[in-house]
Amino acid sequence: MNSKFTFNTTSIVFFVLGLILLTLGYIIMATGDITISPILLIISYVILFPLAILVGLFQKPKKQDKEQTPE
Repeated sequence: MNSKFTFNTTSIVFFVLGLILLTLGYIIMATGDITISPILLIISYVILFPLAILVGLFQKPKKQDKEQTPE
């Protein structure tokens, strides 16, 4: 696979949203609720964190000006 990982704003948004839901899930779990807390944790670990990684892998890189050196 020749593509490079580009950490862009979309990846950052998914990652921060995952961190917020993860923290909220653990806080709710500490209060004793066992219904909504696992759902929030699963959404964070299984959906948002992998999505933050995959968005960076499959997004097209921007065109960069490359200097051509004569060979």
